[in-house]
Amino acid sequence: NWMASNASLTLDKEALLEDGIPPTKKPRKLLPSLKTKRPQELVLVIGTGISAAVAPQVPALKSWKGLIQALLDAAIDFDLLEDEERKKFQKCLREDKNLIHVAHDLIQKLSPRTSNVRSTFFKDCLYEVFDDLESKMEDTGKQLLQSVLHLMENGALVLTTNFDNLLEIYAADQGKQLESLDLTDEKKVLEWAQEKRKLSVLHIHGVYTNPSGIVLHPAGYQNVLRNTEVMREIQKLYETKSFLFLGCGWTVDDTTFQALFLEAVKHKSDLEHFMLVRRGDVDEFKKLRENMLDKGIKVISYGNEYADLPEYFERLTDEISNRGRAGLPREGQLNGMAGTHTEMKV
Repeated sequence: NWMASNASLTLDKEALLEDGIPPTKKPRKLLPSLKTKRPQELVLVIGTGISAAVAPQVPALKSWKGLIQALLDAAIDFDLLEDEERKKFQKCLREDKNLIHVAHDLIQKLSPRTSNVRSTFFKDCLYEVFDDLESKMEDTGKQLLQSVLHLMENGALVLTTNFDNLLEIYAADQGKQLESLDLTDEKKVLEWAQEKRKLSVLHIHGVYTNPSGIVLHPAGYQNVLRNTEVMREIQKLYETKSFLFLGCGWTVDDTTFQALFLEAVKHKSDLEHFMLVRRGDVDEFKKLRENMLDKGIKVISYGNEYADLPEYFERLTDEISNRGRAGLPREGQLNGMAGTHTEMKV
């Protein structure tokens, strides 16, 4: 009867609140032009926001500044900097000036490309900064990595601006082997761009496990990637695939990313790429959306809180993966008879 069912509804509601779990929010709708993609049509671009969500206790993963500070702390711990140098770097960091150049100068001091005695310590500093990431991964972050891995296994390509290998570590825990690539290995990068190495993650700035492949300076990638054939293959992806930016914020302002993708591509507004961001400040969001449309990127909000991303991205991943497997209609076929027939068959 109506009264009983109403009473049990009220009880259910109270029970939920007693458990400390608030009633669930209405999930955000998925954008049709994105959810109708197939995994093979996507290139996932993983930015610092994802690493920060996976291991929030590691400041080096959260921002450029955090990374440089952590490298600087390690260099100081290992007595690699003169007092004068240390003070200069700390001052630059405090003033937030030209962080890319600060990073470049610091790495020049420690880098394997220089022949001074300190150069051999760069690797130690990196390993110190990224030490024992596995134990610092949190469950909600793992949910994000699971979704990325799921799309990869269904044919999506993955590139990242991050130096960490959290995705590779997570995959290994799941019994799956991913390979870390950087721009120094031209043959493998070419194969990756030609979709012959789908279970490889391309680190466009390098990965900490291979210090000599790390690119920080705006001109750095040119020293690393001189092969125009490889360059062209990578650029072609931006014209033929849909890039999905995750945890990226300002990745498109990144000089390496611009050189690899944005500068070479004409008619960007004809392209259809996507960026998932937290809605946050309304004016900022609107500004970002307008700015990105020129680059062929649609900015989509996954919610108002960072915590909304794992659930949203999991739903999106399931939808895209199922569509890829079932051969469901794509966006162009959703209208009219073609869509109806396909859906009837399924």
